Amino acid sequence: MEKRAEQPELLGSDLQSNMDKVKAAFGNSSDIVTERISIAPGSHLEIGYIYTEGLVSSALVQNMMLESCESLRRWIDVFTEADEPNKLDLIRGILAPAGKMKDIIDFQSLYTSVMTGVTVLLIDGFSTGLAVCTQGGEDRSVEEPETQSVVRGPRVGFTENLNTNIALIRRRIKSTDLWLESMEIGKVTKTKVALMYVNSIASDKIVEEVRLRLSRIDIDGILESSYIEELIQDETFTVFPTLYNSERPDVVVSGLLEGRVAIFVDGTPFVLLAPALFVQFYQSAEDYYQRFEFATLIRLLRYICFFISLLAPSLYIAITTFHQELLPSQLLLSLAAQREGIPFPAFIEAVVMELTFEILREAGVRLPKTVGQAVSIVGALVIGQAAVEAGLVSPAMVIVVAVTAISNFVIPSFNMGISIRIIRFIMMLFAATFGLFGITVGLIAMVQHLCSLRSFGVPYMSPMAPLNMPDQKDTILRLPLWGLFSRPRFIGDKNKTREANPPTTKPNKK
Repeated sequence: MEKRAEQPELLGSDLQSNMDKVKAAFGNSSDIVTERISIAPGSHLEIGYIYTEGLVSSALVQNMMLESCESLRRWIDVFTEADEPNKLDLIRGILAPAGKMKDIIDFQSLYTSVMTGVTVLLIDGFSTGLAVCTQGGEDRSVEEPETQSVVRGPRVGFTENLNTNIALIRRRIKSTDLWLESMEIGKVTKTKVALMYVNSIASDKIVEEVRLRLSRIDIDGILESSYIEELIQDETFTVFPTLYNSERPDVVVSGLLEGRVAIFVDGTPFVLLAPALFVQFYQSAEDYYQRFEFATLIRLLRYICFFISLLAPSLYIAITTFHQELLPSQLLLSLAAQREGIPFPAFIEAVVMELTFEILREAGVRLPKTVGQAVSIVGALVIGQAAVEAGLVSPAMVIVVAVTAISNFVIPSFNMGISIRIIRFIMMLFAATFGLFGITVGLIAMVQHLCSLRSFGVPYMSPMAPLNMPDQKDTILRLPLWGLFSRPRFIGDKNKTREANPPTTKPNKK
């Protein structure tokens, strides 16, 4: 038999009893403020105010309390003479200037309201409370995002406030087609999650799939958007990210205009975009703020750095261990002279150096900003030089590992960079075991895995696999803006035409 949902406990008409239950429910927490005020002597009209310190604006609460008390005192005679059924409506009308109100009839709704920065008014003799929005507290101001900085473009980033983040998108898309759906996820935290999409562009199937997966989440708490990402992704066992996250409003707006769905989570500046494609992680917002020639060149450089970061150590291991005949004689003799006296094989040498750089990278992230970068740079120089002088590693290996680490920083997406770093060690193991043949097998396995991935039903490697020539205009290359006339075909099935601008023409000659 199905378990019946428990009926919420309704508010009583006795003010003191209601306030005692609220105090007991919160364990007499000191930040839960409960104040009881008598409006006028002899009127028997008493109001209780319940709110949470730190979640409300103190100025709003004080003004609301003063205005409500003064208004009720002025209308006390009318209130006393009014019929009993009309008294609550009269109070609503009197308190209307205090702010937007809604009725509260049960304790669970009262608790939720109080924990979200709402002030609840309980009136003695009535079993219905009034909730007034007084949200406030300390919030971080809108600043330039640290993880996705650009040379040219908006200097605006999301904050930890959900309403602020939604407003940043509304300012950029002034259309009635921009739809927003809100929900609460987390049995304990009751975190607000918002689903945003452009109704005239986004695929109904994708929107419904995102909505369905969010509704299936059953968890105690959502502390960051990464919780949502792990719980709704298509493939669990993969190192590649199948949802895109960004803290830049312009990136999210661009995704919405392509037919993607944005997922906002209260308490984090990182917004999720679904579906995500492999090529999306090698694109930057700045690609569309620079001329297309420069953007195309930078994109090509990113893909080159992708292969360097992925394969440079493994190629060094394979060639120096199994395929020395591929090297020119002079280079081979130089490498042999450098490796003379090195006690470790190339594989162990590479693993030790890679682990050392990973430790320095992590230390630079965790240390305070004032010393983090200095420790990373100085530590790498000192350790590399000391390792070479001690005869533990060859100078060529230090160069290979350094170039590999720098190439990884060129990739715009931090999540994709981590994925490449993980696969790099696997490729090094293949290279140490089977040489270039092992690297080939590893690449084939990686490509096969990438082609099997889906992001909300959309092929992860599209538009390259399956191949879609019309969408190649904004993958590795970036055509001029007048050439980007259609949206990605695998994402949106509605309103495929993005623009209809003719190519730029030359001015008339006089």
